[in-house]
Amino acid sequence: MGASVQPPQTAVAWRAQDGPQTALIACPVFEVFFGGARGGGKTDGVLGDFIRHADMFGENAIGLMVRLERTQLVETIERSRMIYGPLGWKYNEQDKMWRAPNGARLRFAYLERDQDADQYQGHSYSRVYVEEIGTFPSDRPILKLMATLRSGAGVPCGFRATGNPGGPGHHWVKARYIDPAPLGWTRSVTSYKNPWTGEVVERDRVFIPSKLQDNRYLGAEYVANLQMTGSENLVKAWLEGDWSVIDGAYFPEWSTEKHVIAPFTIPDDWLRFRSGDWGSAHPFSIGWWAVAGEDYGVGVEVRVDQGRVEPTHGADRAQRRIIPKGAIVRYREWYGASAPNIGLKPPLPAEDVARGILAKETGEKIAYGVIDPAAYASDGGPSIAERMAKAGVVFRRADNKRVAARGAMGGWDQMRARLRGDGERPMLYVFSTCRDLIRTLPALQHDVNRPEDVDTDGEDHAPDEARYACMSRPYQPVKREPEKPKHLVFMADESGRITANKSVLEIIMDKQRQLERNQ
Repeated sequence: MGASVQPPQTAVAWRAQDGPQTALIACPVFEVFFGGARGGGKTDGVLGDFIRHADMFGENAIGLMVRLERTQLVETIERSRMIYGPLGWKYNEQDKMWRAPNGARLRFAYLERDQDADQYQGHSYSRVYVEEIGTFPSDRPILKLMATLRSGAGVPCGFRATGNPGGPGHHWVKARYIDPAPLGWTRSVTSYKNPWTGEVVERDRVFIPSKLQDNRYLGAEYVANLQMTGSENLVKAWLEGDWSVIDGAYFPEWSTEKHVIAPFTIPDDWLRFRSGDWGSAHPFSIGWWAVAGEDYGVGVEVRVDQGRVEPTHGADRAQRRIIPKGAIVRYREWYGASAPNIGLKPPLPAEDVARGILAKETGEKIAYGVIDPAAYASDGGPSIAERMAKAGVVFRRADNKRVAARGAMGGWDQMRARLRGDGERPMLYVFSTCRDLIRTLPALQHDVNRPEDVDTDGEDHAPDEARYACMSRPYQPVKREPEKPKHLVFMADESGRITANKSVLEIIMDKQRQLERNQ
């Protein structure tokens, strides 16, 4: 009897894990956001996605993989060597490009500035990948890259991005991918009409959540490494992919429960004022504030629904809250944005903004307004502030000190002090209808080069004008005296001497009162 023939052994360079990785590779949706937690196999997922794409379309499969900085590409490239090398792909170090035996190509690049995306205009790709998309402060370079997705050979094109909660781009990434379907797996569709032919084209988008437990190659030791950070928020965001918490937040004092209140009728005798931060390419923000003239009780009926803060109705959800005298209440805002961190398109002229402000203030007495001093800058003509004043809205220059100097409190310190209040009651409140301050203030992060300041790459326009509001009414925290103990307590100090929480005279008087009661 002849020897049995053994089937040829096939070496497996890489295999998608069951679950989100497999779903990513098989997903036919045009735009996919893959991720949400650390250790979910995101980099392997996108590298594996291009293997399948290359197998299907050969030399017509042309990919671009992007990170924010060149140094961030190093690990991605090294991982690609482990996966693509055994498959016979060749890497060109100078061009940072892989070429498969069938002619498929994948190039690596980085975009340190928004303008770097302009270099790819005129290029054609069938796949664009953006690793750690939350490191990009704005979606502008990302949208420019999407415009390169086209194929003369009829290859179905697609965009794939990975990311975690946090980072300068947290706002716009969350708004684009998470808020429409926080749990993921829900396809959203947008229709676009060709202005010349009338043809309607649909573009779909989906969030595929990938978490640590989806990666069978990482276990308890990796979890322990994450937990060693010591930050509860960071661990929660990394392990659970929780987009509602942000580590490194500049204002950890912020609390939706403490600071957000349902709208109520502002008493007529409370002083009202406004604050403003001008923007054209970036959003402008106008906030209206009232100063509590006395301790004032309000019913708080607030819920948080999919990242949006909304008032509820029903006595069972209401809590009684006292707004202390001198607290400032943000009761209205106007945020001029077409998308997160992007101004209105087309932008509103200063005169139109002024007319909009007057319309919103109908019937109100506004004591004063403060605006970023940059609005007074003149470039050969009237400044923004002068144009608004001519239209009937007067602002004075705001105190723009961001951080403390020479003993004086800076604007962020003033805001922090009001958020803290006396430790129990804040001195700053926000109506639940002021969604853009509620959305952007908690997500402000420290500037890595200047930790005492915020990262100005983030969406800081509403917080900036709130800072001007705080600086216009400086607040000095007052320490509340602790209540004296009602019972006599004896303790021993380090020398063994017995001490008490009452003076000898108080002890004698307490004893005398006790004797009188017993007679």
